[in-house]
Amino acid sequence: MRLTRRGVATLVAAVILFGAGHLAGYPVLLALAGASAGAVLAAVAVTTRRPGVVVTRGVYPDRVERGRPAFARLRVANPGTRAQAGFTAGDRVDTGFRSVSVRRLTPGSEAVYHYELPTRDRGRYQVGPLTLDRLDALRLGRSRLSTGDIATLWVHPRTHPIGAIDGGHPRHHHEGTSTDRSLLGSLDLREVREYIVGDEVRHLHWKATARTGRLMVRDYADPNQPRFTALLDNRREAPAGAAFEEAVDLAASLVVAAAKADRRCRLVTSCGVDVATAGGAPAVRQLLDQLSVLDRARDAGLPLWPGTLPRSGGGSLVVITSAVSPADRLALVAAKPHYSNVLVVALGIGESPAVPGVSVLSAADAADAARRWNAVVAR
Repeated sequence: MRLTRRGVATLVAAVILFGAGHLAGYPVLLALAGASAGAVLAAVAVTTRRPGVVVTRGVYPDRVERGRPAFARLRVANPGTRAQAGFTAGDRVDTGFRSVSVRRLTPGSEAVYHYELPTRDRGRYQVGPLTLDRLDALRLGRSRLSTGDIATLWVHPRTHPIGAIDGGHPRHHHEGTSTDRSLLGSLDLREVREYIVGDEVRHLHWKATARTGRLMVRDYADPNQPRFTALLDNRREAPAGAAFEEAVDLAASLVVAAAKADRRCRLVTSCGVDVATAGGAPAVRQLLDQLSVLDRARDAGLPLWPGTLPRSGGGSLVVITSAVSPADRLALVAAKPHYSNVLVVALGIGESPAVPGVSVLSAADAADAARRWNAVVAR
């Protein structure tokens, strides 16, 4: 418990009034001093007793697209046999604060309150701890109690409707070739070897068995390579603010479309972020969580092309950038043999930069890029 500024001023005034009344012999001043001191003591007595309530808070949804509403649900219950006076409850949300006034609760009753959480900017926000504040009627004293767990609110980038594309070098097998568009659960043939007890009978290679006179089986291995890769230019030299948010939104739209289509997809940035997923709903959450906390690189002079990317090619590569330098053009041309399809999406550049052998799609923002993509690339 502590006194508010008004409480401290009232206590100081009581001391001054008592001194003046005692020296001047004015009973009125002594009476005012006593009333002021009594009001402060009453505030201390009221606010010292903490609220005897059970308070729980939940955040819903805990993951939300930037600009969409998110709420906190506050449930306050009075399990005791005495009425509980009203108080103020609130949460710290990042650097801000959200509060709600809780009404007086009768014995055995409960009340539910809702308040909106900020979702204007993407990011990972801590909600809590929950604070309970009680003030006396004259607002001379205050008691504050911290309770509850710290919840996490993920504000994801915006996503636009965009079509997933297929891509990948044909995978050659002993019995023809396969251009399997969805590699979910797929296997690549590594070799044909002699049968060992315990091998899958369904993997027997009858042609090789007939040729060698011994049981031969196909030995498979998981290809474990991404089929769709999005490279987001987040170099320090990249435009900041709204322009960078548009680039993040477009990257989110592309990887979410690929993951929902069960494509093996990968998110890479110029500063070294590298997230590879197998597709599906878990991949969507993993990719969007990563993009929620992504910022521009701290170091200047980074190349567009991270050093780890060329060794893991395959499928389609989409590069999202707002500037294409001569060095970037060379890196893109060198990357083309590693991928079956390479596309550059240039945001806010205006005239499309020329990259030999690489398709370039220019757009003003993420929404414009999604429209052009659906009309030209994923039609």
